[in-house]
Amino acid sequence: WKGRVKKIHIEEEVAEVERAAEALSSVITEDFLPIVSRIKATSAPLGGPKGEILYAREHEAVWFKGKRFAPAVWAGTPGEEQIKQLKPALDSKGRKVGEEWFTTMKVEDALTRYHDAGAKAKARVLELLRGLSTELQTKINVLVFASMLLVIAKALFAHVSEGRRRKWVFPTLTGFSSSKSGESCDETKGMKIIGLTPYWFDVSEGSAVLNTVDMQSLFLLTGPNGGGKSSLLRSICAAALLGICGFMVPAESAFIPQFDSIMLHMKSYDSPADGKSSFQVEMSEMRSIVNGATSRSLVLIDEICRGTETAKGTCIAGSIVETLDEIGCLGIISTHLHGIFSLPLSTKNTVHKAMSTEYIDGQIIPTWKLVDGICRESLAFETAKVEGLAVAIIQRAEELYSSVYTKEASSGPFNAQLTQFGSKGAQTGSLSHKPKPTNKMEVFKDVETVVTLICQKKLMELYKLKNTSDVPVFNCVAIAAREQPPPSTIGASCVYVMFRPDKKLYIGETDDLDGRIRSHRSKDGMQNASFLYFTVPGKSIARQLETLLINQLLSQGFPIANLADGKHQNFGTSSLSFDGITVA
Repeated sequence: WKGRVKKIHIEEEVAEVERAAEALSSVITEDFLPIVSRIKATSAPLGGPKGEILYAREHEAVWFKGKRFAPAVWAGTPGEEQIKQLKPALDSKGRKVGEEWFTTMKVEDALTRYHDAGAKAKARVLELLRGLSTELQTKINVLVFASMLLVIAKALFAHVSEGRRRKWVFPTLTGFSSSKSGESCDETKGMKIIGLTPYWFDVSEGSAVLNTVDMQSLFLLTGPNGGGKSSLLRSICAAALLGICGFMVPAESAFIPQFDSIMLHMKSYDSPADGKSSFQVEMSEMRSIVNGATSRSLVLIDEICRGTETAKGTCIAGSIVETLDEIGCLGIISTHLHGIFSLPLSTKNTVHKAMSTEYIDGQIIPTWKLVDGICRESLAFETAKVEGLAVAIIQRAEELYSSVYTKEASSGPFNAQLTQFGSKGAQTGSLSHKPKPTNKMEVFKDVETVVTLICQKKLMELYKLKNTSDVPVFNCVAIAAREQPPPSTIGASCVYVMFRPDKKLYIGETDDLDGRIRSHRSKDGMQNASFLYFTVPGKSIARQLETLLINQLLSQGFPIANLADGKHQNFGTSSLSFDGITVA
């Protein structure tokens, strides 16, 4: 009953309890303390007298507990009189508590007085509280509302205090376009978050990587393992949810639309109870997302179609991307299915984004920064090494990868043409006799074919080989508009061909392909330029092939933008014979 009401309302009852407590303390001091002092003063070997004053919680009583404390000879020494007054302690039903528990008549009377005083105080408190409850019953709704409001205010105060400490901000909420043409929102009403950080990091400690997300449509996101794709999706989801609820968001500034729904799909697991595999569970969630998404929704899907075989999973993923693009929702779909970029997708608004990497001390390191383009590097082998997988297993995996995927890359139509290049029985023809291409894709394929043929023969001359099968694998790689080269090109000597908007070709060589492409695209009108590149063993060979390609492509009728670079001495000035070559 203590502390339930203020003392001023029960002064008389509290005073009686305090008097009873003082009386009980006094009696215990008189009846028990001399016995305890006598026992402490007795020096005896093992088996001597024992005794102490204890509170018996079960019986709510203060008793003396001891054994072998009675004197063998009564000689009127201190404590003997109190020992004579002791009697066995009894419980509430009058039964003896034990052989070691003792009390006195005066202690029992004081305990009874104390219990009675406490009971009267409790009864008085209950009476006051019941009266107060009756009085406030008519105002219970106001009280509940006020209580809930205080809880909310306390939570908001804690949120804002912690948010300010972490340097979070309140977002600006925007509306969606009223257009029903299928577009998600106009240019001024997308979602833009500047300086976004994962909500579980503390910016004030300097441990977070800041990202700027300017989302006007659907993002198709790629990146290496551990590159931050899942963290980015969680961070955007948290920021959007906090923002539309009126809370602070982990960013430097934010413009967030008033979404009608936020859908986040992370990794799927199987459900044995429902008889469903992980891919079935994922497809069930995809159905819910596609059926529920509108042009006012935010859809975030992490590593789509990861639970089935690659080819069909890629096609399902591409179809889902097309559907969400047509719906016009905002969102991100992350994937390791790089074959999706080879599908003829019918998308209008989908933008390619990637998590970038950098080359430090001979290693490719994720930067956790969101950039434009496509990242085809998974860093799978590097991740396996970091997690302690046996070196022998990783080396064997690299061998298998080289044996299978390198053969696939070199077993296409270009390889067939290269075989014809070195065969004695090849048909007679000339590159210059090929019909003029009619569209951009044909130009791209033609340039790729000619570059492959020219460089293959040059490498055969350099290595003094007679059979193309002995030449190191030669593979051209395309970089479409807005794509970036993979991290594997960092530090490698590369020769590249840029397809300019004016239909001219620019041939160059570099050890920093990513920086060179960014430099080209930073110029006016070059933002959507596409590239074709291949790596070579060393800068000297790269320069020879650069000069050779400039001269040979020009002689085959391709317009060249950097003719001056083709005048390097001893580099590619000799003419190549194309007798015996047939171009498909």
